[in-house]
Amino acid sequence: MFRKTFFHALAAGFLASLAGFIYSRIYYFATEIDFSKVANWTAVSGYCFLFCLLAAVLNFGCIRFFKNSGEIIFNFVLSIVSFAMVIIPISISLPLEIKSPELFPGLGVPIIFFPALAWYTVNPIFNRKS
Repeated sequence: MFRKTFFHALAAGFLASLAGFIYSRIYYFATEIDFSKVANWTAVSGYCFLFCLLAAVLNFGCIRFFKNSGEIIFNFVLSIVSFAMVIIPISISLPLEIKSPELFPGLGVPIIFFPALAWYTVNPIFNRKS
C-alpha cells in the first residue's frame, strides 16, 4: 500500500519539479530578473520532492487512520497547507544584491502550489480500482 503511495509521491514530485523549472524559466524571460541565487532549480526540485514525500506519509496515515473518509481529510489538509505556505515567499527577505526583490513573490507563490497540483493531477493514475 505504501509502495503505491511512494511512487505517487515520486511522480508528483517529478511533475511539480518540471513545472517549477519551466515556470522559473518563463518568469526569467518575462521579467529579465534572475532569482537563481535564491530559488535555483535544485532548491525548487528539493522543495517539490520533499513536499510530495511528506504528502505521501500524510496520505498513508489519513487512509489508515480514518478509513473511508481518509482521502477527503487528506485532500482538505493538503489544500489548507498549500494555501498557508503562501506566506513563505511573501515574507522571505532577499539579499541586497538581488534586483527588484518585489517581484520575487510572483515567482515563489505559484511554485508553492505546484506539488499539490501535481499530486491531484497524477492521483487518478494511482487510485484506479483494479
